[in-house]
Amino acid sequence: MEKPLADARALAARWLQGSGDRWDHVRAMGLRAEAFAGATETVSPIVTRAAWLHDVGYAPALARTGFHPLDGATFLADNGESDEVVALVAHHSGAAYEAEERGLAKALAGLPLPSATDLDLITFLDLTTSPQGDVVTVEQRLSEILSRYPEEDPVHRAVTRSRPELIASARRGRVSLGSADVGSTVDA
Repeated sequence: MEKPLADARALAARWLQGSGDRWDHVRAMGLRAEAFAGATETVSPIVTRAAWLHDVGYAPALARTGFHPLDGATFLADNGESDEVVALVAHHSGAAYEAEERGLAKALAGLPLPSATDLDLITFLDLTTSPQGDVVTVEQRLSEILSRYPEEDPVHRAVTRSRPELIASARRGRVSLGSADVGSTVDA
């Protein structure tokens, strides 16, 4: 049985509220996921829960490896979160590419794999929500991410390598939403 969504909201707030843009991004993404879930059956409670929890690994107290998808997923798994949510947190938004860049591919591979459709939805939501919580295009979001990290940083290298797949994944996520249009969501 899936935990109540209020628990995910509270957990995200506990670890990320007060972290500025990180909390703004997570809060907006969680609320967007909830709105889409209300407009279409495509966005399941698992996706909505993962939207709230996808960046919890950024909390300094939870950092074990410094790679937020792995740290967040490990924390959630250790605290009884469902395998489906753990998988989405672990693998969201091209995490496999960054894991390779950081030498953590084996550790990431030890976590459950998500449904491809759910992963596309999380990627769409993540890559169309700015750090400030605004709805943006995928291209705007990817450019913003690249501008924050120098070329030699693992994030920059991973996003550069994964860009075509991230764009394709976000498009598939948007298409799977069908005619649902909550807010002014746009794709690349």
